Amino acid sequence: MLGQMTAPKKLCLLRLSAIGDVCHAVAMVQQIQAQYPTTKITWVIGKIEASLLKDLPGVEFVIFDKRAGLQGYLDLRRTLKGRKFDVLLHMQVALRASLASLCISAKVKIGFDRLRAKEGQWLFSNKKILPQKNPHVLDGFLGFANALGVKTQAPTWQMPISDEDQLWASEAIASAKPIAVISPAASKAERNWHSEGYAKIADHFIERGFAVVICGGPTTAEKLLAEEINTLSQHTLINLVGETTLKQLLAILKLAHVVIAPDTGPAHMAVTVGTPVIGLYAHSNPHRTGPYLYQDYVVSCYQSSVQQQYKTPVAQLPWGIRAKGNGLMNAITVGQVKDKIKQVIADHYPELQ
Repeated sequence: MLGQMTAPKKLCLLRLSAIGDVCHAVAMVQQIQAQYPTTKITWVIGKIEASLLKDLPGVEFVIFDKRAGLQGYLDLRRTLKGRKFDVLLHMQVALRASLASLCISAKVKIGFDRLRAKEGQWLFSNKKILPQKNPHVLDGFLGFANALGVKTQAPTWQMPISDEDQLWASEAIASAKPIAVISPAASKAERNWHSEGYAKIADHFIERGFAVVICGGPTTAEKLLAEEINTLSQHTLINLVGETTLKQLLAILKLAHVVIAPDTGPAHMAVTVGTPVIGLYAHSNPHRTGPYLYQDYVVSCYQSSVQQQYKTPVAQLPWGIRAKGNGLMNAITVGQVKDKIKQVIADHYPELQ
């Protein structure tokens, strides 16, 4: 374990992906900056993720292209050649990240504790963070700041959004009504709720006086899901799926009053800009991966799914174990989601009741 550490002069952070995880990591980085303002921070990050976080104050980004294969490692090594860091925060257990860590020269390489250092990550670090009992992913990241001697607090975010992107978002929505964003697609289709449910929730929002925006990436699957929701809805929806950069999407989420999403990056992006999120969960434990500030608004059938699948109470299963299979999200009802919408409005926008 780590002894008392002084503020590093040069700090490298290795967290390549994914969108939600790098959003969690931002909260940790900004707490380090608050306590150690003279520390120079370099973040080795994935290409897509860098497009969201670019312009983050006080952080130098070095892009690692995982799709480039061996060339990606060679490029990273060449970029960092001759540079030495006081500390590397090795915050990703994937083997490709551990191999990337070999391209980074640092006196101290801090990884996860032995229990969480999966895929052999423990072999690539010489120090460990302290063990934690059943942490949220973000709390796990804060453990790295603690390892540096940072006294962490409740997370906050300062996400850079340009005036140009904010203006784009305002013009794209062009509505004086309160805004509800539906980001219906996760990276794996099994984590998506059904299009009929999303359409009914969109209609419910519109009948309550909201404008409804559908957001998502440019993949064919996401576009088809958005088209299905549009077709099933009884009202006109604003479909921006595939039409935004990540920065523009962040601006849209900041304008929104509420976001509905499964276990997907935009849910965590919304948290960083202070927009309440109703998370829909069946496969992963929302206490580990759910919208950090908005756990009270999660609709989850995870516990029942896992217990049924493994025939064991959740408390006796490994923390973070996932439920597998298609159709699990169908256990979430429209009524449950409507109840959470009512709760969000009562808590944050009583004038809209």
